[in-house]
Amino acid sequence: MSYFDNNGARLHYELDGREDAPVLVLSNSLGTNLDMWEPQMPALLQHFRVLRHDARGHGSSDVTPGPYTIAQLGGDVLALMDHLGISRAHFCGLSMGGMIGMWLGAHHAGRIDRLVLCNTAAKIGTPDTWNPRIAKVDAEGMASVVDTVLDRWFTPGFRQRAPQQVAIVRDMLLETEPAGYGANCAAVRDMDLRADIASITVPTLVIAGTHDGSTPAADGRAVADAIPGARYVELDAAHLSNWEQTDQFTQALLGFLAA
Repeated sequence: MSYFDNNGARLHYELDGREDAPVLVLSNSLGTNLDMWEPQMPALLQHFRVLRHDARGHGSSDVTPGPYTIAQLGGDVLALMDHLGISRAHFCGLSMGGMIGMWLGAHHAGRIDRLVLCNTAAKIGTPDTWNPRIAKVDAEGMASVVDTVLDRWFTPGFRQRAPQQVAIVRDMLLETEPAGYGANCAAVRDMDLRADIASITVPTLVIAGTHDGSTPAADGRAVADAIPGARYVELDAAHLSNWEQTDQFTQALLGFLAA
């Protein structure tokens, strides 16, 4: 396991693949760790050096005092790239990771080659959405929200036919520290990138899920429409489209990054 220190936090990352391959940074959703990208790893490692990380407050990274901000989480990504001597990379983020990607694309375009924004939105929910969830997790722990989250993340059909995969994601959520989850919820709650994303000039792909209950496909379409020249792909999936439609997601990602 690899770690680096940034702004008072010891942050966990994994760097895999050929040293001469282009770098692809993967950024995961709220409540998961870097294993969220396991369905894509075999295919991605054939083409890229893949850099995954546990966002601050998640997985094996430190839980520092919150609330966090998307800019802070984006700063962690830039610090990690600097730590590894990576000047530019492709970036793919899902949900909260997609918001980090939007921030990077809008404010640090010189560090990004191609940008992929998955199952995300420029603004997700309102304080009335997030504050009760933060309070509930703080008082009752992650188990109090896991079933609700999974209902939004996977379609009923996928939950029925792939219970072992759903169980892996359930365990990621349950293993997330409540304080870290709440601090990251606040980052999503407070971020509004709707005025920023029109300035993104790097080539961008937006992937959405037709049945996504967390960031509806209409939100993904709005992101794609706002970013000049962005491509849009919609998959027959809910929120974790990289799990529910693994092959189609991976093909869309590789096709765009290789263009």
